Amino acid sequence: MKKLSMAELGRITSDEFKKTSKIPVIVILDNIRSMNNVGSIFRTCDAFAVEKLYLCGITATPPHKDIAKTALGATESVEWEYAENVVDLVHHLRKNNTKVFLIEQTDSSVFLNQFRFPEEKIAIILGNEVFGISEELLSICDGAIEIPQYGTKHSLNVTIAAGIVLWECLNRDFIN
Repeated sequence: MKKLSMAELGRITSDEFKKTSKIPVIVILDNIRSMNNVGSIFRTCDAFAVEKLYLCGITATPPHKDIAKTALGATESVEWEYAENVVDLVHHLRKNNTKVFLIEQTDSSVFLNQFRFPEEKIAIILGNEVFGISEELLSICDGAIEIPQYGTKHSLNVTIAAGIVLWECLNRDFIN
């Protein structure tokens, strides 16, 4: 076994990436405080070829050195847009046949490993690192997905949650 060099990895350019097909998943970041988390999620969206990333509320937008530090160029490859009001964005997406799911622990959330992905395009919303999803989103989304956790902590870092959910999206039939 040997580690592959950058040349051997055969990565495509940002321009080539923009032309490739994407998974039918939209990621929405609502009120994410940490610019390092924002940059990391940009990078994860690039890795999994996510269709689009929306930054909402207080979530910082590129260009910013703290986002760039963890995004490693993904702000140039991933299609993104700022939407000030997440509620308006959810209404817009739902009108355009996108199912919207919260990544949150609720009284009716479905564990990710038991979640049945719809055939339609989906959007997932990841909320604030401290407060999670805002209450006003609970009644307007199509459901909530929860990542099972078995330790003493009740939450995961938002970047880890994004990676787990997007990996699961890649492994579901609705994308293939």
